[in-house]
Amino acid sequence: MNEPAQGPRLVAEGPPELAELLGRVARGDQDAFAQVYERLSGPVYGLALRVVRDPAQAEEIAQDVLVELWRKASHYRPDRGSATSWALTVAHRRAVDRVRSSQADRDRDERTAAPTPDYDQVAEEVGTRLEHQQVRRCMRNLTDTQRESITLAYYGGYSYREVAELLGVGLAAIKTRMRDGLIRLRDCLGVQP
Repeated sequence: MNEPAQGPRLVAEGPPELAELLGRVARGDQDAFAQVYERLSGPVYGLALRVVRDPAQAEEIAQDVLVELWRKASHYRPDRGSATSWALTVAHRRAVDRVRSSQADRDRDERTAAPTPDYDQVAEEVGTRLEHQQVRRCMRNLTDTQRESITLAYYGGYSYREVAELLGVGLAAIKTRMRDGLIRLRDCLGVQP
């Protein structure tokens, strides 16, 4: 039996990828930015809220981040990670900066009212800063995928399942990335298992 010839099939196209939209935003496309805003405003706000724990500050941070994405869309590099993780990294940094700034203000107020800290407190602060520097150095030794997964989970506050969804990767793959990355961090930091 001969089947009738079929015409060209129409394939339903989904919404454009965020990376493509950011490229269009970099060229000044306001419609593309509206789509980026629609897709990222919720996750950016949620991440900011997890860090600062104040809805008003989280809203300010989300607006600042989205304006920054508009201005700096050309800085996005697809070879370094997904557009979502790039945006969330910008949001996380901005939220942490806000927390640090608030903490610095409180610390400054306390220092002016409190006596000079004793030696042990100063030594402890120096030790903590050195540990943070070592963690940053060890994080640079991870693969991009390990660093991205660990950053979203531990600094972004996302569960493994949420990380998997954000990165578009299976849950088992995320768990493997995280386990391998944490082992590499442990070895780099010299922590005994």
